[in-house]
Amino acid sequence: MNYTIHQLRIFLKITEKGSITRAAEELHLTQPAVSIQLKNLQEQFDIPLIQVIGRKIHVTQFGKEIAQASKKILEEVEQIKHKKFAYQGLLYGDLKFSVVSTGKYVMPYFIADFHSIHSGIDLQIDVTNRSSVLDSFQKNETDFALVSVLPDAKNYERIELLGNDLYLIKKKDFKKNSSNLDLNNLPLILREEGSATRLATENFILKNEIVPAQTIVLTSNEAVKQGVLAGLGYSLMPIIGLKNELTNNELEIIPMKGLPLKTQWNLIWQKEKQLSPIASKFVEYLEINKSEIAETHFDWYSTYLPQ
Repeated sequence: MNYTIHQLRIFLKITEKGSITRAAEELHLTQPAVSIQLKNLQEQFDIPLIQVIGRKIHVTQFGKEIAQASKKILEEVEQIKHKKFAYQGLLYGDLKFSVVSTGKYVMPYFIADFHSIHSGIDLQIDVTNRSSVLDSFQKNETDFALVSVLPDAKNYERIELLGNDLYLIKKKDFKKNSSNLDLNNLPLILREEGSATRLATENFILKNEIVPAQTIVLTSNEAVKQGVLAGLGYSLMPIIGLKNELTNNELEIIPMKGLPLKTQWNLIWQKEKQLSPIASKFVEYLEINKSEIAETHFDWYSTYLPQ
């Protein structure tokens, strides 16, 4: 027998998800890579681990027993790693974040130095839409959630990390100069329903009695940015993800009264949650260092605030 920890981890994930594709997604691997490791593991046994019937994976009884053994082995491997860090006097364990899509431009900077200090911590950062973030938060499936619009329920503690400023953005030289742009004659690019940016945009165009010639819906901030760059239309966007495009004069801000819309990036956690030692230490770290982190990495976009 010459199976590896990596193969056992992949096989266990396949049995948990019932799908090679979903296992690959969860492990952040390609489907072919997962299939190859499954094949390599299977070659070490004369008895089938799985059977494919009607394109659906069925784990054999033998496969279930191997999966159970794999789980125990992987748990022991984790314990060995944790004992090493404990012996060295270091924090160890998992720290899970659920982050709205635009938050991917924010959260890594507030984690990086903390993780370099406590290298025994395993990070999991799930970047998804707002509704999924709030769902995982309410189900207590994550240690922290990063949002710009707070949940309606008041069952959370929070730390304000950074301002979140939204501007009207268009491609440089799109249609005509910003000073005489008629927004009613141009397409408006929107985020999907339920997105905090979508809610802010709908409130803004209603308040300003803007009736776009056409609306286009794209389901991530990055997709919206690419749509604006391609000249599909204009959009109300958080400036946090536009540094390079503004600096390179690929995008420009449409000046309008009442802009930017100003909200805050908030890191939240369940009020009644007993934070792990790692999570408690992270909260303490942020309270001390958040201002310095914001100034070091995000001072650039204060340049675009109206004077």
